[in-house]
Amino acid sequence: MMMKNLTGLQQMQAILNGEIPAPSISKVIPMKPIDVNEGNVMFEAFANEHHLNPMGGVHGGFAATVLDTVTACAVHSALPAGVSYSTIDLNIKMVRPVPKNQRLIAKGNLMNLSKSLGISEGTLTTEDGKLLATATATCLVIRP
Repeated sequence: MMMKNLTGLQQMQAILNGEIPAPSISKVIPMKPIDVNEGNVMFEAFANEHHLNPMGGVHGGFAATVLDTVTACAVHSALPAGVSYSTIDLNIKMVRPVPKNQRLIAKGNLMNLSKSLGISEGTLTTEDGKLLATATATCLVIRP
C-alpha cells in the first residue's frame, strides 16, 4: 500500500483496520484509534507502570503525548493525498490526575483547516467521561 497515494483519512482508516502498522509511538504510549472520520478521531489509551513520575502518579507527558496524537490526527484525517503536517503549537490543560491501568478515551476534533494551518482541539477522559485534560493544537500543513 503506497501511503503517499492515500488521503489522511484513508491512512487513518488503514491503521484502524490493521492494514498498515501503527506508528511506533503506540508501543511506548499504548494507544490506538477506535473511530476515525474526516476531522474527528477517537483513540483509546492506557497508562501503566512505565508512565509514572517520581511521585508514582502518571507523568503529565503521557496526557500531552496522547493529546498531541489525537489533535494532529484530526488534522491529518482531513488532508488530501501527498500532504503532510507537523505540530507547531500544543497547549495542554491538566484537569485531574490520569489514572493508571484504566481504559482512557481521547478525542480530537478539527476546528479549522486552511492552506497552511490546521487548528484542532482534544480531550482525554476516563471511560465513564470524567475529564482529565484538554488541548488545542496548531499543525503546519506541508504541501509538496
